Amino acid sequence: MAERPSDRLSRRRLLGAGAALGALAAAGPLATAARAEPAAALWPTEFPLPDGFRPEGIATGPGPYAWFGSLGGGSLYRASLATGRGEVVPTGTDAMSVGLKSDRHGRLFIAGGASRQLRVVEGRSGRILAAYEVGRPATVVNDVVLTPGAAWFTDSTQPQLYGLPLGPRGELPDPRDVVTLPLKGEWAEAPAEGFTTNGLESTPDGRGLLVINVYANGGSLYRVDPRSGDARRVDLGAARIPDGDGALLLGRTLYVVQQVQNAVDVFHMDATGLRGTAVARITDPRFRIPTTVAAYGDRLYLPNSRFTEQPTPTTQYNAVAVRQVH
Repeated sequence: MAERPSDRLSRRRLLGAGAALGALAAAGPLATAARAEPAAALWPTEFPLPDGFRPEGIATGPGPYAWFGSLGGGSLYRASLATGRGEVVPTGTDAMSVGLKSDRHGRLFIAGGASRQLRVVEGRSGRILAAYEVGRPATVVNDVVLTPGAAWFTDSTQPQLYGLPLGPRGELPDPRDVVTLPLKGEWAEAPAEGFTTNGLESTPDGRGLLVINVYANGGSLYRVDPRSGDARRVDLGAARIPDGDGALLLGRTLYVVQQVQNAVDVFHMDATGLRGTAVARITDPRFRIPTTVAAYGDRLYLPNSRFTEQPTPTTQYNAVAVRQVH
């Protein structure tokens, strides 16, 4: 039987497992911290997702809500962080939803995986506002980050990024204005269209993009100039991120989810994003191959993908919360 694109994506994300970071300061489970406001402290620290949902991406906001994308189709799941209860939001497509981010207008920018789509969806209704097809047949659009002037997406099998330029009030572009940005400079791509690029974020100074490369140098981070595509390897010392998936920057603290290692590695970055120091590793017995991470209040929220297990319609999934590192 032919391999499904969704199965290929799951399998490729498991490639490149390597040595983890050395012993780092551990961040304790959520229950050991005491920084939350009284009401938020009572919010659930884990909650279920629909059976068989196959979660991958997560976004939070506007407000205390989390959105989840699925490798199994285009429907989203919206959960209240205060109660843990949620609902499936159909989007009218069967194409997978991988990475996603939400903006202040309540829109979700979605990386469409093997569908090669960059989709923008109205969160409440699930209505697709725009869909842009990019790349070529081997393309896997994986993750997305929002900057003040654009939404940027990674292509896991091609050495390039895609950009949606946004108007001054967030207006979406014409399809002719979608940017394809080849990665140059020090960038290294896996051979034969292998899985290379995963998550991305902005640099602390907002002038560049931080792109995870799970292939180069045993798993590396690169700073990319969004104007030229020039890529420079970030100095992370001895740290490697061979299983780096989702990334989240809060101030100068960068969280990188190392999915099959069941860990989140934490780095303190300089303003330019060219140097980072490993400061902590977050682990939790509830992690079951987390993929991506989003923040709300003093918490980090992660979906458990269970990538190492064969998915079925009755496979149970959940999301968990841990404390941010301070």
